[in-house]
Amino acid sequence: MDFEVGAVLAGKVTGITKFGAFVTLAPGKSGLVHISEISSTYVSDVREHLAEGQDVLVKIIGVDQSGRMNLSIKGAASVPKEEPRRSHPPPKQSANVTEPTFEDKLKRFMQDSDSKMSGIKQYSDKKGARRRGR
Repeated sequence: MDFEVGAVLAGKVTGITKFGAFVTLAPGKSGLVHISEISSTYVSDVREHLAEGQDVLVKIIGVDQSGRMNLSIKGAASVPKEEPRRSHPPPKQSANVTEPTFEDKLKRFMQDSDSKMSGIKQYSDKKGARRRGR
């Protein structure tokens, strides 16, 4: 078998720890899949994603000087292809639904901001009046 960096191989999960899972690739050859290499999403518990005895497809991402292999499950998974970018904007969904323009958004922001500022000013005026002894 070819155990070079970048090779994608089938293996079996033989042990699970809180920091990853050990995978046997061939008799006498095993490696570690670190918790960060199990899934492209956040993994808090390895046992939620893997079970002992489970067959997995792994990619060899590194081999250290003592021969230990670092493996990746998410690296072995095929990445879905993205849709090609369009050179023109997508068509509008409906004539009744219009997205506000920048000017409308800015106007709304200014109104909200003025409202909040006047509330803060009133609060600080009341607070100041109490300190002056009114």
